[in-house]
Amino acid sequence: MNHDDSTSGPARRLERALWRIYRRPERPALWQAGNNLPWHEPVFGERMLREHLDDAHGAASRKTVDRIWQLAWLWRHLALNPGDRVLDLTCGPGLYAVPLAERGCEVLGVDFNPAAIAYARELAIAAGVAGRCRFVQADVTAWTPEPARYDAVLFLYGQLAVFPPDQARRLLQMTATALRPGGRLCVELLDPDRVDRSSSRWWYTDDQGLWGDAPFLHLGERFWDAESLTSTERFLILHLETGSLDEILLHDQVYPVEVMSGHITAAGFAQVAVYAAWDGAPIADAAEWVVYVARRGDGDAASEARP
Repeated sequence: MNHDDSTSGPARRLERALWRIYRRPERPALWQAGNNLPWHEPVFGERMLREHLDDAHGAASRKTVDRIWQLAWLWRHLALNPGDRVLDLTCGPGLYAVPLAERGCEVLGVDFNPAAIAYARELAIAAGVAGRCRFVQADVTAWTPEPARYDAVLFLYGQLAVFPPDQARRLLQMTATALRPGGRLCVELLDPDRVDRSSSRWWYTDDQGLWGDAPFLHLGERFWDAESLTSTERFLILHLETGSLDEILLHDQVYPVEVMSGHITAAGFAQVAVYAAWDGAPIADAAEWVVYVARRGDGDAASEARP
């Protein structure tokens, strides 16, 4: 997040912020440093947690009714059993990890948001599964799992796509390392045929929301890069009481199914099954997504051996 922290008065800061908006680059550079939402910032993390827990929408985490279907689907397609070890990457507030632990799995969740991790730990305690459901606050790109420990790894709700392609490939390799032979990976990404490839602009004002807890003006822009298949959103948040300006970039990489299947295979997986629209599950936004379920290679016989 780029933030105008000028020590001048609000009116002067507001003037400078407006000129910054006026003089902004026509298009932001792809994958420049500092892209992605500021998950790790405590105040933003608290606001994002509110969105995760708001069951009126599925913008941050899916509604409860949809997660129930997903959990049943994951249990079947990942061939999970009580006692299995599950790694939930970008786990948010533990809304998948804790129910899987309630079914008897040993779960480790990893997320960058300190507020989400704190909530997930409390949720596990309240559910009586803290002994087999742990959470780590970490950037998944800088975190190293114990090798060959897990029976399943989850990378849900399109989170793999917010990383640059080379980083995404390294993350896939990391998941293969974390899995025992025969273990399964589930990756959920937007269906490339349904991605909005238009460029657009929008704005709105609010008194409270994801972008602030006092009156703000939100200016949004979306850019589509056809060559790299990348969508970039630029959010300019003007805080009206202080005159400060936040600029946030969010990139989403779009992967044709054959490309992502190839990346998963190259990472060390022997089989990749592809399920459009969650294989017909009655999830509100199922049609927007493609789910990949892959089995780590090294032979079927080895899949029976667990660490």
